Amino acid sequence: MTHERIIIIGSGPAGLTAAIYTSRAMLNPLVIEGTQPGGQLMITTDIENFPGYPEGIMGPDLMAKMHQQAERFGTRFRMEMVTSSRLTETPPVILLGDEEISADAIIIATGASARYLGLPSETKWRGRGVSACATCDGFFFRDKEIVVVGGGDTAVEEACYLTRFASKVTIIHRRDELRASKIMQRRVFDNDKIDVLWDTVVVEVLGEEPKGVNGVRIQNVKSKKISDFPCDGMFLAIGHEPSTQFVRGQLNLDESGYIVIEPGSTSTGIPGVFAAGDCQDSVYRQAVSAAGTGCMAAIEAERYLHTLV
Repeated sequence: MTHERIIIIGSGPAGLTAAIYTSRAMLNPLVIEGTQPGGQLMITTDIENFPGYPEGIMGPDLMAKMHQQAERFGTRFRMEMVTSSRLTETPPVILLGDEEISADAIIIATGASARYLGLPSETKWRGRGVSACATCDGFFFRDKEIVVVGGGDTAVEEACYLTRFASKVTIIHRRDELRASKIMQRRVFDNDKIDVLWDTVVVEVLGEEPKGVNGVRIQNVKSKKISDFPCDGMFLAIGHEPSTQFVRGQLNLDESGYIVIEPGSTSTGIPGVFAAGDCQDSVYRQAVSAAGTGCMAAIEAERYLHTLV
């Protein structure tokens, strides 16, 4: 078994920010990148709300810059997946397949991924009219007609938010009533810009090159009738899945699988184990907030390591 001073699991904004801070602190961090380094921003096109880029920046370009910055200060990277862990041991241990690595401190920054419908056409048009983040991409749909798939509070909240930009928002919901809270439902029904298609599912995303999405093919779940619905974009609001499978049964998770951290901290409650970014944030889910918690985790981990000397 090899041993590291500090390991960071994840290479999105939270993980790379933690790497920048810990490497500048001369802690020689090892980042376990996963098999798709960069996190969710690798499938995001224009980012216009990350501070410091007044003209905007492409998601992959931002992550490449963060990676270069961390590497500049001595961060080491391994493009592998953590398959399991033994975090309650002293020191905690992670496993990369059969390889075991212990560390004095571990920062978990594995992020979360939006749930998609699983349609091949959805993947084809992702980033070109298909999105799972209204806050990230709503601005690009000014004066456009869009659909929001979902029926819970998130779907309703995103639909209301998108009316700031879109000329029309249509919620597509597979049931005959929304799952959202009554007060959120009232906001939908009182908004002239929002319609609801009940008992309906999306079976295909339609588009054309080079424009992108120009409609969705929908099916009524009761009549089974299939029809095409014209729109300029589709937003998914059917939940997120935190990447925390390898810590289940060891860390305190909420009912959705997000890591529960101690108030005002990034500590998981296990000495030397911290969590940052979307794996512990089910509310904001923004690159800048993930980066902020990555900074917090790095500072807390550095302070913790000083107590071991």
